[in-house]
Amino acid sequence: MLSRLGALLQQAVETREPSVDLLEAFTEHWKGITGYYLEATDESIPARQTDIPWRLKQMLDILVYEEKQHPAGEAGPCLEYLLQHKVLETLSTLGKAEYPPGMRQQVLLFFSRVLGQVQHPLLHYLNVHRPVQKLLQLSGDRLSSGMEKEEVQFAAVLCTKIKQDPTLLAYILEGKSILNGRRAQELPASPVEEGAEHPSGTAATASPPQAEPSPPRRDSNLITSLMGLCKSKKSRVSLKARENLLLLVGLAQEAAAACLVRSSTLCQVLTEHLCDLYSAVPTCTDPADVLALERVSWRSQGDAAGDGVFPGKENLAAFFGWLDYLDELVMGAHPVVADAITEAVEEKFFQGILQPQLLQMSELDVLSATAMLTGTVRQIRSPPLLHCLVLFLLGSDRHPETPGDTPHPLRTQLIDRCNHLSDEISLASLRLFEELLRKPHEHVAHSLALRNLQARGYLQRSPPVPDERGPPEPDPDEDGLDLEEDPYFTDGFPDAGFGSAKKPLPGSAPLGKGQVSEVVSSFLCLVPEEAKTSSCMEEGGYDTYVHDALGMVQACRANAAPWGWPPAPRPLDACYPETAFYEGRFLKVLFDRMTRILDQPYSLNLQVTSVLSHLAAFPHPHLHEYLLDPYLNLAPGCRSLFSVLIRVIGDLMQRLQRVPHFRAKLLLMRRQLMGLVPGEQMDHAMLFKGVVVLEEFCKELAAIALVKGPPEGPP
Repeated sequence: MLSRLGALLQQAVETREPSVDLLEAFTEHWKGITGYYLEATDESIPARQTDIPWRLKQMLDILVYEEKQHPAGEAGPCLEYLLQHKVLETLSTLGKAEYPPGMRQQVLLFFSRVLGQVQHPLLHYLNVHRPVQKLLQLSGDRLSSGMEKEEVQFAAVLCTKIKQDPTLLAYILEGKSILNGRRAQELPASPVEEGAEHPSGTAATASPPQAEPSPPRRDSNLITSLMGLCKSKKSRVSLKARENLLLLVGLAQEAAAACLVRSSTLCQVLTEHLCDLYSAVPTCTDPADVLALERVSWRSQGDAAGDGVFPGKENLAAFFGWLDYLDELVMGAHPVVADAITEAVEEKFFQGILQPQLLQMSELDVLSATAMLTGTVRQIRSPPLLHCLVLFLLGSDRHPETPGDTPHPLRTQLIDRCNHLSDEISLASLRLFEELLRKPHEHVAHSLALRNLQARGYLQRSPPVPDERGPPEPDPDEDGLDLEEDPYFTDGFPDAGFGSAKKPLPGSAPLGKGQVSEVVSSFLCLVPEEAKTSSCMEEGGYDTYVHDALGMVQACRANAAPWGWPPAPRPLDACYPETAFYEGRFLKVLFDRMTRILDQPYSLNLQVTSVLSHLAAFPHPHLHEYLLDPYLNLAPGCRSLFSVLIRVIGDLMQRLQRVPHFRAKLLLMRRQLMGLVPGEQMDHAMLFKGVVVLEEFCKELAAIALVKGPPEGPP
């Protein structure tokens, strides 16, 4: 075989008119292929056992060799013959017929090699892009089972050519269904002779416009072909298809991006597959397994499901893997394409599937939907999709809330579930909001908390001279039993009876040098000594939380850096609260939960305090003041995090005296929680666990205050 080719090429070089001999050889091979269909008698012989693959290879070699002998941009006689005699048209027809068996595979290989190796622009020619479309439709119809490798190679060559010249996209996505003769989209057309090159931005058609297509039939093109290959069970095929789709949506030209959105079903097929994968997740999947699943990467979608630890893991990995892929598509796409994909995801997935599930009443369904939503929030990173998701969940309102105001029902429902009768639903909802607070989107913190703190309405405005505030007079006989008389502690000062509280700071300005240690001490001294157990366990103090607090604060600062938050609170004389202060639905739920920390499950307490810690780590001065300043001069009826903690301590002091051997039992409970001793039933177990969480939470808040405060000497 090789000797025949060598002799042929040598003869072509030595002759005085090489192009004539090359053309003769080219036509001879082509006639050999067409002659096979006249002479063959056994229709069962596979194509690879005939001389067709060899002749196609010779034709390719001749085209490549001929191109090297001519100046760049000039088509040789063999290439002209290929175009004028509709060689590719005929081959695509033979591939469709799949005769001899395996012919489609040979045609796909030939097309891929010609388009990849011949440098002369070809896809502008009608007699090239029309058979290309026909092959893509065959691939889209999924009639070519077992040829995914050749199909993805063919699609990859087309994507590479389009990347080099984005104007080719209009030709590849030309809106004509060739297999059934229907028009799918109407594109500008110009009457040209077959085989001639179209002017840029036009597409040729030989048939007049016809009626709109019927909805059930979706025309196949490069996009649908790639989508079909993205779903392949062969990981290499799927990965290559997804990479090439990424390449397409990243085209820089706006005209190409608009064509991709207008002339294809890209957004529709991407979103439909996402919805299908979501629906395929078994309803029996444990929500805890959903939350425990590590973040999935689309590039290693097979790895996450390999262990098969729990039922439904493979379906979950497939869904979150595709969501991750959509996220990267949106992140790398042209803004026109990114906005179109985001809009489709919002309409079909967020509004069409998630919202009805989130608003239903069945507890099991609510738990499952909330867990899937939490995983979705964790997975999404691209700014357009994240913005869309945040507005879908929280609404776009930015004005202060008023009690009873429910402009966004989904937001209201999700927040109220943090205080649900079912502890499981409350826990799942709190986890959702903690995941939201981790996202780099300003509207999350604003909608949930800051919108209600902008006017600093929680501060007492008279007397207007905070510098005259002095420390409370110590009362050594105070035992905290009268705290219930003023649950919100509108004077804002911690009672000296709960430990050696530091002297309060003059005013409610942000923490400065020399003040941080006093605030840290205020939180550390909240829990009375008789209720503290960490020192008995030879554990460190609050400094054990400093490392984690530093990481959380730095992450919050990095996220908030572009948001333009002020470095200091608004001056009080510039704040004009229109109504009485309302902390907002979210903070109200969190504070209400904190007041019940001694009477609710351990896991729920951990989650409530985790969310509050995350809010306290944000660098906005109003959040910092409201959550971390122990010495606020609160307005009547208002409460801060510190005043809520004081109320809890007051309740604890009363209950502590009614429980025999309180300290010994508390110490035993702490050892059980640390796994140092076997767990055993005991009375007041929930109370003891709540006290442990309360002590640790105060230490965590002290660590956050230390990390956020200005540098100073050792405390």
